[in-house]
This record gives sequence, C-alpha cells and structure tokens, in this order.
Amino acid sequence: MNDISVFLDKLWLQQGVSQHTLSAYRSDLVHFQNWLQPRGVDLVAASRQDLEDYLAHLSKAGMHPRSQSRFLSAVRKYFRYILQQGVRADDPCAHLHSPKQPASIPKSLSEDAVSALLAAPNVTETLGLRDKAMLELLYATGLRVSELVQLQMNEVSVRQGLVRVVGKGNKERLVPLGEEALHWLAEYLRVARPELMKQNRDVVFFSLRGQQMTRQTFWHRIRHYAVIAGLPEGISPHRLRHAFATHLLNHGADLRALQMLLGHSDIATTQIYTEVAKARLKQLHEQHHPRG
Repeated sequence: MNDISVFLDKLWLQQGVSQHTLSAYRSDLVHFQNWLQPRGVDLVAASRQDLEDYLAHLSKAGMHPRSQSRFLSAVRKYFRYILQQGVRADDPCAHLHSPKQPASIPKSLSEDAVSALLAAPNVTETLGLRDKAMLELLYATGLRVSELVQLQMNEVSVRQGLVRVVGKGNKERLVPLGEEALHWLAEYLRVARPELMKQNRDVVFFSLRGQQMTRQTFWHRIRHYAVIAGLPEGISPHRLRHAFATHLLNHGADLRALQMLLGHSDIATTQIYTEVAKARLKQLHEQHHPRG
C-alpha cells in the first residue's frame, strides 16, 4: 500500500495529475493488489500472465472497456516507476494491448435545452446569481467542471474577456468569454461573491459555507436546475461541455480551434464531435426533408 501511495505522490509532483485521476488510480491498483493476494503474489512482482488474467477477470465481471483502459494506464505508469527505482528489471505491461473501445458519441443538449437550463437560476438570490455565472461560464468556455470550480481570481480577466485555464497535465490555455458570460460573471463578482466569501481567498466560486465549490455540489445544482427547466434526467456539467463543442461545430467552428479551446492534447479526441454534428444533421434531414 505504501508503494502505491509513494508512486501516486511522485505522479502528482512530476505530472500534475488531478486528484480525481489519482483517486481512480489508487482504487485500480489496490483492487489489483487484493486480487493478487490469493495467488501469493505482491503487486510489485506481478507478471504479464497475472495482468492478462486480471484483465480477463475484469472483462468477465462486466467492467467497461474504458475502465479497463484506465486500469492499464495506472498499472503501466506504476511499473514504469518501479523500473526507474530499480526494483525490477522487466516491464510486465510491455506487450499488453488496451481493450477495444466501443464507438461512443457524447450526449449533447440542443440549443433550446441549454437556453432553458441557463434561464433556470433565480438571479435575484445570491446562490442563483453564482449558479447563473457558473452555468454561463461553463457553456461559454467548455471548461471541465474541475477546471471551473478550481478557477482562481488571477486566472480571470473581465476586462480582456478571457480565462486562463490550467488543465490536464498542468497545461495552460486561454479561452475567450462571450458577452453573456462576461456580464453574469461581472455581476457575480460584484454582488454575490463578496456575500459568500467568509475569508480572503483567491478562488472565484464559493459555496454557501464560504469554501471552494466542489464538483459534486455543482453537479447537484445542475440537476436541480434541469428539473426546474423541465429537462430529462442525466444532465451533467460534462453535457454542457459537449454542448459547447457541438454547437460551435454546428455553427462552423474549425476543429483545430475547438481542440485548443477544449484543451485536448490529441485532435483525435476532438474529432468525436464531428460525429455528433453529422448525427444531428442526419436527424434534421430525416425530420424536415420531404423525402427524409
């Protein structure tokens, strides 16, 4: 267990991996370690055969291929660390292949649905104004929810209409804000933030208790507004990120520009949104064309 903790500490220090990912990696490695115990094998001594058998076990148990790939990512990084420490001379992950991922198109929201969601908060109330600013900012920028709740005051420029985002792998990017998002962010900073701030801290968005907002709290707030707006279940902050990307593409945005705005290191990750746009066009054609 200590080996895992030391490894994760090194990963955080060297690569700036998020706490969410570190928690997932810890869970994956601990479960693998526990599975190895009846075999009389320590995690550090696991063989390629152990890994293949465990992956087969995960598959049989119904684990999604994406979760299996996350486990492989964790274990590959772990054994790379073990090699660097000179604890063993071989890498049991060297020739392992990631499970084939099913084609998955992100679920988006229509522009009308987004408008209804953004109109749901009561902006005459402190929390409503905060939530309105957060929703508008999320839809205007396509930020990950973790990036949104971690925003600091020195990363936001209302005057220039920009936010500086520190994303995955500690990579920075500048994202412009639209007029609506700018307006509501400025209102929040002027009216609601001073009321929520219990102590002098640099975080942009505060909870009712004056703490930094959490991903979970904001997720619950979005679910609350989805009910008010009469939207179906399953609305999440990530759906707004998908909507941001899809709506930009629908209105002619360049894929490379979208890649930069979303903070994707590989354009292949961004290209999935072209499938969303195609699916939407096909649906519109079938709906409105006389021979659709």
